[in-house]
Amino acid sequence: MKLEVLISQKIDEAIDILKKFGMPKAQQNERTAYCLLALLNITPEKDWENAETPLVGITPMMIFAERYYNKHYAPNSRESFRRFSIHQLIQAAIILYNPDDPERSINSQNTVYQISPEALKVLKAYKTKNFDVLLADFISKQSTLLTQYSHEREMKMVSVKIADEHSVHISPGKHSELIKDIIENMASRFLPDSSLVYIGDTGKKWGYYDQELAGNLLFNVNQHGKMPDVVLYVQDKRWLVLIESVTSHGPVDSKRYIELKDLFSSVDIDKVYISAFPDKKTFSKYVKDIAWETEAWIADNPSHMIHFDGDKFLGPYKQ
Repeated sequence: MKLEVLISQKIDEAIDILKKFGMPKAQQNERTAYCLLALLNITPEKDWENAETPLVGITPMMIFAERYYNKHYAPNSRESFRRFSIHQLIQAAIILYNPDDPERSINSQNTVYQISPEALKVLKAYKTKNFDVLLADFISKQSTLLTQYSHEREMKMVSVKIADEHSVHISPGKHSELIKDIIENMASRFLPDSSLVYIGDTGKKWGYYDQELAGNLLFNVNQHGKMPDVVLYVQDKRWLVLIESVTSHGPVDSKRYIELKDLFSSVDIDKVYISAFPDKKTFSKYVKDIAWETEAWIADNPSHMIHFDGDKFLGPYKQ
């Protein structure tokens, strides 16, 4: 059989599978079919019973489509794959998100997906007499599976304690672990009476937001500009503390200093700018970029603050 015929046949079968699994019409298309085929490593000549379960990222899916199905996608198609195919396959419990490392940062370039074990049993039976029975069983348990997978990810969330014994959960990863350290170790030492106003989260629009307090301070997170990772308010000193969690992105450098100053220009109190680092190695990487008139804090040396403030703190250290 000619390759063109095999390609057309396999794409049609993949779309048929998506329909049978009850995927919405918006996902009954070639793009989502290529995702499914790549996640099963099903090439045009390969039978469904020989499906595999590799860990696959979105760019490799696009490469797979071009290599085996002669379908080219532009690099900027990644977001369409993620938002309009992958997201729905996860919701249907057909694929898993970062099963090899659930704590991987939500925006990591190493993000991968994999067919769930339950879905694989059904997919390997496609075009056999057992398919309908297995599919019906999968669909009957689909909401249970989705709840199960969601719970597994929820267990991996990073818990951050805040005032009045409340807590907030943010997506796992080094960035979030540092945010946890900022709240629990830095703020408790250097800003003990501060109130948490905002925590950014790579997996959500925000991880925590005290809208009433922010409103009283005359700012909101929807205003134009990129928010810092953490915002604290020290009422007795009338300080607004703006903190960047530095893991993969930079500190408060001169450019960021001006951006934050402009972003919070409506707040008529003093601002404190802090770059927080997980360790000295990361600090050393970025130290040359840190702006004057700001502070730096290192999580693995939590009892010290580094001041980039000119002669403000000049003087002898007294025991």
